[in-house]
Amino acid sequence: MQCSLAGMASLAIAQLGLSSCTASKEKKIEVPDLKISFQEGIPPGESLNEKLDFMESLGVVGFEPGGRGLAGRVNEIQQALKNRNISVSAICAGFGGFILAEDPAVKEEFDTTMREIVAAAGELGSTGVIMVPAFNSQQPCLPHTLDTRKYLCEQLHELGEYAVKCGTTVILEPLNRGECFYMRLVGDAAAIARDSQSEGVKCMGDFWHMQEETSDYGAFWSAGTKYLQHVHIASRGRRLMPGEDGEKDDYRNGFRALKEMGYNKFISLECGTKGERKDTVTAAVELMKAQWQEA
Repeated sequence: MQCSLAGMASLAIAQLGLSSCTASKEKKIEVPDLKISFQEGIPPGESLNEKLDFMESLGVVGFEPGGRGLAGRVNEIQQALKNRNISVSAICAGFGGFILAEDPAVKEEFDTTMREIVAAAGELGSTGVIMVPAFNSQQPCLPHTLDTRKYLCEQLHELGEYAVKCGTTVILEPLNRGECFYMRLVGDAAAIARDSQSEGVKCMGDFWHMQEETSDYGAFWSAGTKYLQHVHIASRGRRLMPGEDGEKDDYRNGFRALKEMGYNKFISLECGTKGERKDTVTAAVELMKAQWQEA
């Protein structure tokens, strides 16, 4: 009898566990909207307002300006975006110097100009300022060692805390090895953001540079919801508009990860074009929307 009662209890617990798992699996994940952003050079148009008009006609909701001279453009951008369904996404670099410079004067130039851009980004309500620790061409650079990594995390902590005070973030961008050897994978950037120990330090993924990754899906999940702050997109052969490289331009694996994560920030076009800009940009947006639905 004792064995029977024990068996019945075990069965009841197992059934309860199964029902809980089933309920968990049946719970619907809220699928985020696709939020497309354009860098300033993407849309056709002579003036900023003409560019923004074109963006609105395609349902583009994000605008990614460059950081150079941004402090002097805050009012211009704010006025141009007034009464539009477009907001500033990330700010694309624009600072002088670089954070891993051996030359103190070059490092000081980075510190000064980067903070000016971060402050302007905060005024514009931007999600963050994109930065690369060092391009291959930037020399002399601190050596690729654990001590340099520790130094970078310390410097990023200070910069991240300043960004938090400004109401924005700093976004680390990993690049392919042809442009940057120091930080090539999304997971590397996320780990550095983590070790910087500041809520103001995040990272991003770029479909063009993610040729370094074994999986778009795994790359985005390696950053996860805590650190992934922005995404860039381009065609996967020649860095043109999505779709200009035909079947190579399949983003669904990465989009699936973003949807599962509930990623609610921006996917911004950073690319050129070989065709008529108005047509290729329109086609790129249509492709992204279709693949987002299919992912």
